[in-house]
Amino acid sequence: MNDVTHIVNDIKNGALKPIYFLMGEEPYYIDKISEYIEKNVLDESEKGFNQVVMYGRDVSIDEIVSSAKRYPMMADRQVIIVKEAQDLSRTIDKIESYASNPQPTTVLVFNYKYKKLDKRKKAYKAIAKNGLIYESKKLYENQVADWIRKVLGGKKYNIEPKASQMLVEFLGTDLSKISNELDKLISVLPAETIINPSHIEENIGISKDFNNFELRKAVGQKDVVKANRIINYFAQNPKNNPLVMTISLLNSFFTQMLMYHGLKDKSKGSVAKTLGVNPYFVDDYATAGRNYPMRKVSQIIGLLRDADVKSKGVGANAMPQSDILKELLFKILH
Repeated sequence: MNDVTHIVNDIKNGALKPIYFLMGEEPYYIDKISEYIEKNVLDESEKGFNQVVMYGRDVSIDEIVSSAKRYPMMADRQVIIVKEAQDLSRTIDKIESYASNPQPTTVLVFNYKYKKLDKRKKAYKAIAKNGLIYESKKLYENQVADWIRKVLGGKKYNIEPKASQMLVEFLGTDLSKISNELDKLISVLPAETIINPSHIEENIGISKDFNNFELRKAVGQKDVVKANRIINYFAQNPKNNPLVMTISLLNSFFTQMLMYHGLKDKSKGSVAKTLGVNPYFVDDYATAGRNYPMRKVSQIIGLLRDADVKSKGVGANAMPQSDILKELLFKILH
């Protein structure tokens, strides 16, 4: 996020690069930087003649270079944005010649999503020397809650740890999806609001009581009644609670429990740092640690693998997903 802020501030201050090569697995920031350039580098009166949006599937590198070499009309510069530039991956190395001597009055932007340029290639080195290469890396799941907090903090909102965890467990690590949901919240809640699970439930539709976070907590506490209530809710709402997601999150939890049992220092700070979790959740691991010794945790990870295979239709004789989850929970909790 700091790199993006730096890039945007340079553009605001007029320190423009002739080439912006935006690449990597996380499309959110690629789109954000590209959109900022598209909206702000030229005045509205200049865009008609001097701003072009191309798509990788429709153009060649030669056509892009030809356009980039043109001079702007009645403006100091022109902007060319190549969206879905990853469709040019087979020929992208041909940009090296232009990147070695780019047109100073052109701002050429490549949105090269889900792929990366090879750092050993001449094209990469030429762009890095004369332009800017930004790699947008996918966040790990344990980093997303902190990202949510920072984004909301920048807009004068705060969020409770459980509320951010609900968003992560329901939406995964797709920052674009999460950003859209945060925008919904911001549109209905006043600034300075501390967003809580009820806000998430009321405005996004994620149940604050029946979700994977609460299931994991109930399992950790060996609360059989609550766990069964949640999986019965899941059985009635399978589209919003896919089994594969539940198994994945439980597997992550018990894998972290193995790490927890291996820790010599079980202080809150040490556990939070090692497991990559918010200190708010450390007590949940301490409780689960008392309920599940290391040998049982190892057995549970084996059970989760078996359930994952069954959920994919292997050796389960078309067993309903809800029954697979009920069987799994029975074996974990007993």
